[in-house]
Amino acid sequence: MKPKILTSEFFNDDKEILDNLGLKSNISDWKCYDVLNVPGLIFIKNPFTSIGQKYWLKRCIADYTKKPNRLNIDAHRILGDGEDWWTLSNKNEINLKLRNQLRWATLGYHHDWDTKVYSETAKSEFPMDLSKLSKTIIKLLQFPDEFMAEAAIVNFYHPSSTLSGHTDHSEYNLSAPLLSISFGLSAIFLIGGHSLDDKPVAILLRSGDTIIMSKESRLCYHGVPKVLLPKNDQYFNYDNELEEPFKSYMQVTRININVRQVNNV
Repeated sequence: MKPKILTSEFFNDDKEILDNLGLKSNISDWKCYDVLNVPGLIFIKNPFTSIGQKYWLKRCIADYTKKPNRLNIDAHRILGDGEDWWTLSNKNEINLKLRNQLRWATLGYHHDWDTKVYSETAKSEFPMDLSKLSKTIIKLLQFPDEFMAEAAIVNFYHPSSTLSGHTDHSEYNLSAPLLSISFGLSAIFLIGGHSLDDKPVAILLRSGDTIIMSKESRLCYHGVPKVLLPKNDQYFNYDNELEEPFKSYMQVTRININVRQVNNV
């Protein structure tokens, strides 16, 4: 990896923007790298404050799982009118099994897992705070065009979860970068080339670590073959001032938020 120099001009007079987004306000503290053998892949080592991590993981768990966002468990009609997954799963011990049944939530343009096509008839309002976070990180990295956060998938991994090798090619604008942020349990991220035969590069992603896929890397095959248990990760410490039930949930969970621009500007 090659260290990447970030510009500070935009934030010299307003570091409050970063503070409000839960990001480290002094960008000299950011550790950002170009992954040389995967052109266009950028790795940022946890740019979040501990308060920021707490804010975003709670948003993912308690807020982004509410309607009108879509969940994998919707197909099973588990939730009644006015019910939400997080509240119901913590209602009593019987409902605790609901925690492990959630695998993903979609925001903005809802990803169609069958057709892989986005539709104007299947979208909801994109969260304003997540949009601002995404745009700020992309702008800080000096991408030439303004990034429009239009779709996101929030994935909920458990220690036995894996993600097979795939490409993200459904967006109409494939020149725009894809932003991926991880919280909670560490995981091994593999990224190869434009063919499954290409040898992948392995990156250990810890809580807060952020990846940007752009240029050639945007259409590279990638996946997650392994989520690490806390006992196998010497860097794991996720008390992070979390209260229950968030604390116990995050001790066995990895959350990944990936944000995309769907349309051409």
